[in-house]
Amino acid sequence: MQMPARLIFAAALATIVLTTGAPAVADEDHIAARRLRESGEILSLEKIAEQARSAKAGEILETELEQKKGRYIYEVEILDKEGQVWELKLDAKTGNLIKMEIDD
Repeated sequence: MQMPARLIFAAALATIVLTTGAPAVADEDHIAARRLRESGEILSLEKIAEQARSAKAGEILETELEQKKGRYIYEVEILDKEGQVWELKLDAKTGNLIKMEIDD
């Protein structure tokens, strides 16, 4: 069963990690993510979810936004139909898949 995009977006905002690499206050994360999206620095979570599912079919469990070496990266965990959890890393600006591996 797929979660509606609004629920996925809400869940992702609750787990966003910004420049410090440490979880920030949810309200601050929400504001920062919105500013980044509106400025074109990152894609919307809906577009990232589409890109992730096109690379690996399944249910999105968790999404995090991180900044590494000046680049924003979405980390997306997907549960496939065999019950395996995959971690995908996507460029937050382009949606391009950077890495995909089985999550330990």
